[in-house]
Amino acid sequence: MNSNLFYPLVIVCLITHTLRTIYEILKHKKILMPSRKSFAIIFTNMMLLWISWFGLCSLDSYTVELSFFVKYGGGLISIVGVGLFVIALLTIKSLESYEGDLITSGIYSKIRHPMYLGFICWLIGAPLFFGAVFSLFLSFLFIANVLFWRYLEEIELEKRFNKYNEYRKTTFF
Repeated sequence: MNSNLFYPLVIVCLITHTLRTIYEILKHKKILMPSRKSFAIIFTNMMLLWISWFGLCSLDSYTVELSFFVKYGGGLISIVGVGLFVIALLTIKSLESYEGDLITSGIYSKIRHPMYLGFICWLIGAPLFFGAVFSLFLSFLFIANVLFWRYLEEIELEKRFNKYNEYRKTTFF
């Protein structure tokens, strides 16, 4: 990849995060109901977000040389994040429009939002692995965004499942 792609990737990442946030707000306000079409759009948006994130971290114009442990610790954090996301996805077998009971088995018996936690791991780990200073600062904005998505989802889950508050007390994140 060409380092001239760094700033366009930053813009793509900002746009995709913004679009996902708008989607979450519209869904929360019941203006938009999840459907196959909205899922396809958001899934494509998220794929673009993830690709742009790892691309901009690897092409960051402002880098520092980090110690072996910090660099590869960041790589490990990213791998753990991918693992959390994949395990969660395989557990629920869906990303949108889940109409079943509250899932409390598998990874969900320990972590309420393993996909969001995995995403946060990527946001922290990738800049550390690449020594990407600008991306690390940008990750704080994006982590706040992910926490906002989680907050909206928590509200919906509380309304939808009577046992949710009890479940929340026995799980992390």
